[in-house]
Amino acid sequence: MTAARVEIVSGAPSVAAVQWLAAQPGVDAAGFDASRATVAELAQWKAALPAHLRRAFLSVLPAPMVEQLRCVKDEDELALIIEAALAGCKLFEHVLSYIRPGLREIDVAAELEYQARLMGAEAMSFETIVASGVRSALPHGRATSALLPRRGFVTMDFGIILGGYCSDMTRTVYLGKPKAEERHTYNAVLEAQEAGLAAVSAGVSCGEVDEAARSVLRREGLAEAFSHSTGHGVGLEIHEPPRIGAGQMTRLRAGMVITIEPGVYLAGQYGIRIEDMVAVTPSGGQVLTPATKALIEL
Repeated sequence: MTAARVEIVSGAPSVAAVQWLAAQPGVDAAGFDASRATVAELAQWKAALPAHLRRAFLSVLPAPMVEQLRCVKDEDELALIIEAALAGCKLFEHVLSYIRPGLREIDVAAELEYQARLMGAEAMSFETIVASGVRSALPHGRATSALLPRRGFVTMDFGIILGGYCSDMTRTVYLGKPKAEERHTYNAVLEAQEAGLAAVSAGVSCGEVDEAARSVLRREGLAEAFSHSTGHGVGLEIHEPPRIGAGQMTRLRAGMVITIEPGVYLAGQYGIRIEDMVAVTPSGGQVLTPATKALIEL
């Protein structure tokens, strides 16, 4: 089997690329990444090949390739991600002057998305989360027509796409004056988030970063209320490898961009999540979303 060097031209149809490969002298087979190809695409590729190549020319790569290639960002990619992340911080600063009791959650989401467009965002990275009062206990509480309470937490999880690259951040604020127990829980989540950030460095396993954050909440008796992973990779898509979760053995590499986002969710009461994007460096992590994380009372 002979390997061929292929130059992929941006925008070239995948069918044409498969046909080109099959026509090259000495090319006996080509591999495809099953995690990125659909059944329909595979059928199109096979149909475009000469009949004698349809059965054996295309084969599944032994391991996913695209995600691994995208895990580590180059300088140009990092610059675009940083721009998107800082724009997200500006959106958060703006929305603080907009939020007030009685607004609908969808009003807050719409304001974030409108201002994002004015800043030049191509789109939101995902459906904006605005969850207030008892709904803040929903880890992925999409914005609804529920009214913001006179007193209670409001969690906002949002991101934008600039230059094709995503941002992602979460901040939780309080309407009114929090009770001592609510303030204590917020500080526990913030401590867990800072512990996760401090653990980020090239060579550290994703599981170690997760445990750094999770151990703080375990100490505070809140581990069972933390119901998701500590973070994930971000890039051209909002969720990319690596996964920052319990037992994950993947080791961080310089140039990866990940989130650190522990949360506590107390059903029927409230929820709190704090999330930053972080670029992994040889000796630590560079926080890309430097908006304040102090408990804001509005």
